[in-house]
Amino acid sequence: MIQFTVLTLFPEMFAPLQESILKRAQEAGLVQIRLVNFRDYATSKHKNVDDVPYGGGAGMLLKPEPIFAAIRDLSHPIGKRRVILLSPQGQVFCQKKAKEWSTEEELVFICGHYEGFDERIRELADEEVSLGDYVLTGGEPAAMVMIDAVARLIPGVLGEDASSEEDSHSTSFLEYPQFTRPADFEGRQVPDILLSGHHAMIKRWRRKESLRRTFLRRPDLIEAVTFEADDYPLLEELVLDHPNIALWRAKWEHLCPQPKRRRRSSNKALVKVSVKKSEDL
Repeated sequence: MIQFTVLTLFPEMFAPLQESILKRAQEAGLVQIRLVNFRDYATSKHKNVDDVPYGGGAGMLLKPEPIFAAIRDLSHPIGKRRVILLSPQGQVFCQKKAKEWSTEEELVFICGHYEGFDERIRELADEEVSLGDYVLTGGEPAAMVMIDAVARLIPGVLGEDASSEEDSHSTSFLEYPQFTRPADFEGRQVPDILLSGHHAMIKRWRRKESLRRTFLRRPDLIEAVTFEADDYPLLEELVLDHPNIALWRAKWEHLCPQPKRRRRSSNKALVKVSVKKSEDL
């Protein structure tokens, strides 16, 4: 089981996490989601959690006291706990990060709001993470996305663990095209290979289409991938359809099968055979 703890001013925003797959995961005891409103830890009469920045400037900053108090009030973790500050200045979240976090016992997300937060709040975090290179009104949407991405990697959450293993980005390549019934929809046909029942050929087709989509849609991913020996003929076929793919040939040309070398009989062996034949005569 993994526990997600979210420090937020707006716990009602997390209602979607009580639906669909995540709802079933919580009912099954695979995932636990705890929402902490850190306004409850404000000590002022009006429960203020923000204030004007020293030195002037637009907007309001989150005060350190309520967030520090909320973190200190968390129950002692049973296992590993990681505190994540959601910030546009952090490392951009990706599938690799989701896999890394899925091994933790507890993830604590601090959701910022308003113009930003007091710099001292950074001391509480093990790392800062951003959902992407853009700015949101608060950290709540980012926290929901990250919780969903991590939770689906927990064994049993998806029902079939292979489902997450074949997703786009799980193997650095984009996922291959998929189809279901009907085989013919308004003249749009499912590829014949998928109807053939030939599992080896279907696997080959899927791998080729996965490679094709990655090259054409997300060429930026190619720099980080490692091709397999079986990819070589597929990549050479793709170059015929899409000549621009040849720009990356240096990444797979070392996988080209080497021609088999014929063994040559030694002269000594030929001499021995000749001598033996003469003796027999």
